[in-house]
Amino acid sequence: RFPTDGFLLLALLLYAPVGLCLLVLRLFIGVHVFLVSCALPDSVVRRFIVRVMCSVLGLFVRQNDPRLRDASVRVYIANHITQFDHNVISLLTSCNTPALNGAPGFICWSRGFMELGATGSRVELVDSLKVYSSHRGNPPLLLFPEEAATNGRAGLLRFSSWPFSILDVVQPVALQVQRPLITVSVADSSWITELLWTFFVPFTVYQVRWMPSVPRRAEELSEDFALRVQELLAMELGVVSTRLTAADKAEHMKRLRHTSFLPFAPASSQPQAARPRMPSSLTGVIPEDMRIMAMAQQVKEVLPHVPLEAIRTDLAQTDSVDTTIANLLEGRVPFFPESNEAGADVAPSTSQAAAASGSQGAVAVPSKPATKQFAKSPVERHLSLQERKRALYDYARR
Repeated sequence: RFPTDGFLLLALLLYAPVGLCLLVLRLFIGVHVFLVSCALPDSVVRRFIVRVMCSVLGLFVRQNDPRLRDASVRVYIANHITQFDHNVISLLTSCNTPALNGAPGFICWSRGFMELGATGSRVELVDSLKVYSSHRGNPPLLLFPEEAATNGRAGLLRFSSWPFSILDVVQPVALQVQRPLITVSVADSSWITELLWTFFVPFTVYQVRWMPSVPRRAEELSEDFALRVQELLAMELGVVSTRLTAADKAEHMKRLRHTSFLPFAPASSQPQAARPRMPSSLTGVIPEDMRIMAMAQQVKEVLPHVPLEAIRTDLAQTDSVDTTIANLLEGRVPFFPESNEAGADVAPSTSQAAAASGSQGAVAVPSKPATKQFAKSPVERHLSLQERKRALYDYARR
C-alpha cells in the first residue's frame, strides 16, 4: 500500500499528522452523509446533495459526458477497482447493485447493495434479475463481471457470462480511480480498511466514462458477448484483457497467505527462484538438519508419494525446494513410491532400468516415460497423474 519511492514516503510521513486529523473529522461528517442519504428519497436533488457532501470527505466524482448515458439501457457493466464503485456511480445516476457476497442485513443495506433474498445458484440469481429488470419502474442494474476488485492499472479479469444473459443490451462504464501518496486498491483488504484510508488521504478522484451501449449479436452466446464487452472496456481503459478469473485471484491470495505462514518462508518481495531458499539472517541460527527437514516437508506436501529420504538427499545437493521438485518430477532422482498401489505396479526408475539392462547384456529394456512439468491447475495435475500411471503400467508390462 505504501510508496516505494523515498521522496513519496517522506511526504507521506510529513502528511501523516494532517491525515489523522482529517480521518477523525471525516468520520463525524461521514455519519451525517449516511443519515442524509438514508433520509432523502432517490432523486436528482438527493444525488446532488450527497455528491457535494462526499467532496468534503475527499471523494470527487467526474464523468466525461452524461449525454452518452442511454436512458433505455437496463444493465450497466463496469470494471471493478474499489469496494465503493457502486456508491460512486449511484451519485451520477439511479442504479442498483445486487449483493452477491456477504450475509444480508443492515451492513449490506447500509453499503448500498440491493438484497435479492436467497439465491442458491447463478441460475436463480439470473432469473431474479430478469424479473427485476422486467419492471420498467425499477432502476437499472449496475454489475461488475470481474467479480473481484483490481488496481485497474494492468488488466481486466475475465468477465463472467451471467451478467450478459439478463438482457440483450448493456452499456459499458469505464472507471478509473486516482489518489496521492498511497495505492488505490490493495488485495485482501476489507471495505472498512479502504474506507479509513479514503478518509486519511487528501482526496480520491473517480473518473467515470460512459461508453455507447452494446447490443447482442444474432445467435451470440453469453460467453462471446462478455468477451466482446471486455475487449471494448480494456481498449477504453488502455489495459490488457486477461483470461484470469476471480477464482485465480483468490487462489493466488491463498498461496501468498500460505507462503507467509511457512516456518522458513522468506519475504514475498524476493524473486521466484529464490523463494524456497533459507533467509541469510537465519542460516546461522537454525541447525542445518532442521532446515533441510522443513524444506523436505514442503516438497512432501507437493509430492506425497516420494520418500523423505530421497527428498532430503536431493535437497542436500540443491538447497532449493523448486529444483528438488523439478528433479523428482522429471525423473532425475531415483526412488520407489511409498504408496502400496503405486509400488506394486510402478517399475524401477530410469537409472535402475539402465543398470538392469547392463547386467542382462543383450536384453533391451524400454525407456521409462518422461514426466511432464508440474502443472499449476489441480485438474491438470490429476490428468497428468493418470497419464503417467497409464504410461508406467505399459512400461511395466513391456
